[in-house]
Amino acid sequence: MNYEVVFSPRAITDLDDLFVYLAAEMGASAARGYIGKIRKYCVGFGTFPNRGMQRDDIRPGIRLVGYRYRATIAFAIERRTVTILRIYHKGRDVDPDDYTSDAKN
Repeated sequence: MNYEVVFSPRAITDLDDLFVYLAAEMGASAARGYIGKIRKYCVGFGTFPNRGMQRDDIRPGIRLVGYRYRATIAFAIERRTVTILRIYHKGRDVDPDDYTSDAKN
């Protein structure tokens, strides 16, 4: 059973911001490689989406999963689609306000 994996605009912004930060720290090539690995990991939710921990206290249906002890990926599964909602890097707190009905996910 395969699911479609899509990245929300906020998740894309998170990856873009992470690239800028990492490129300054480790160089553009290494940063691009790391971002590519995160994307590939997320695309893997298409075959096995029920990973991580369900966190209905943040938002009904949201799941969180860690990536290499350096990032937290927030996503939701609806029907046959996995939506990557946010990607938090290195200790950034998951903010429940990101997932209110007024926030753009």
